[in-house]
Amino acid sequence: MNCEILKMRDKNGRLLFTKQMKKEYTLLMPMMLPIHFSFMQKIFMKHGFNVDLLTTNHSDIVIEGLQSVHNDTCYPALLVIGQLIDAVKSGKYDTNKIALLISQTGGGCRASNYIFLLRRALKRHGLDHIPVVSFNISNMEKNPGFQLTIPMKMQLVNAILYGDMLMLLSNQTRPYELQKGETDTLANKWFNRLSSNITFRDFYSGARVNHNMREMVEDFSRIPLLPKECVKVGIVGEIYVKYAPLGNNNLEEFLRREGTEVSVPGLLDFVLYCVDNPIDDMIFYGFSAAKAFVSQRLKSFLLKKQNQLIAAVKTQPKFQAPHNFNHLKKLIKGYISSGVKMGEGWLLTAEMLELIDSGVKNIVCTQPFGCLPNHIVGKGMIRLIKDHNPDANIVAIDYDPGATKINQENRIKLMLANAIRNLTYNSELPEQIEETEKNTSAVAANQ
Repeated sequence: MNCEILKMRDKNGRLLFTKQMKKEYTLLMPMMLPIHFSFMQKIFMKHGFNVDLLTTNHSDIVIEGLQSVHNDTCYPALLVIGQLIDAVKSGKYDTNKIALLISQTGGGCRASNYIFLLRRALKRHGLDHIPVVSFNISNMEKNPGFQLTIPMKMQLVNAILYGDMLMLLSNQTRPYELQKGETDTLANKWFNRLSSNITFRDFYSGARVNHNMREMVEDFSRIPLLPKECVKVGIVGEIYVKYAPLGNNNLEEFLRREGTEVSVPGLLDFVLYCVDNPIDDMIFYGFSAAKAFVSQRLKSFLLKKQNQLIAAVKTQPKFQAPHNFNHLKKLIKGYISSGVKMGEGWLLTAEMLELIDSGVKNIVCTQPFGCLPNHIVGKGMIRLIKDHNPDANIVAIDYDPGATKINQENRIKLMLANAIRNLTYNSELPEQIEETEKNTSAVAANQ
């Protein structure tokens, strides 16, 4: 069939993704969270979409992004659009048989605007015949060939649960494993097992998911661990640079090489934050009560799912369970209002407070350079957080095309040197203190 026949536009001239395209086109999806997005890819494919998850991370992506969007655009937008345009121009795909899939939540910043920047970039490169598909649950941009059914939404929620669980268990096990690589092997085993369950209805059955999570925790608890203590480091920040290896220069891998236990808040908290926003809109700004009512029902459902995850983790005392979303919201009292919700909003402050409350005193706050909301709710809150928590050890790291990886890592190493010194002082190990102080001096000399 002639590809021109497939093309339809809405009343605003937007190129639609049609039902015929669903059968013949490949959807390209940018990477953010490797585990979660791999689950999502499997779910999309289960429902008849041909999805290619982009894992490219070479330097040409940054160059492509700089050439495709204005250089004042934030770094995450530059990377996401650069990765997609780089894939389109790679020669790997027939540009008449691909579409680009990008998330859209309806909030400020990247949550809504990337999709328009991407279309403009395609037009600039003479590629505006490629449809851009909005992945959202708010009915903002509808496409005849891309619709999220109820079973599909349920599966996506469970994919987030499974992704959060695998991320949590792997991070709390990997630094202490007796046999190197055993954690990753088990994580891959569980990913393959859960992915195969996508073909069965029980993938979105609450009872089955609860059983899987408890069995997962028990399985990870059997990994033999070394009796040692590692510095715990939390990662917070703008959602893309917090999670995406491309966005934060493989920050998690760097911290692991430094011998730390990495702690990253789960994606479900951000989903709950987005769902919770209409409720605060009604309270603070008098917005739609009907929309707030629907959001409250959805929030209750997601909280039930989150509490199942927490209960599953608590079945094995060797693992530290996260707090639920309601607890996070209580932590910000006296720090910031829940009416502050541009970008990551109050949630970013809450995630730092939760980490400290959980004993993770060392935190890397990742932020795109020039991101005003992130600087306010992240970097701007650090002093107040330290005033109330003097033992907090927080460093804010900017990410942008001009920032060098070595400078970023050196700043993190200084934070880690302080963290190791605090840990060794608390452990009363003088020989480690002496070695730590030598390392601190060496890092400082390189700055």
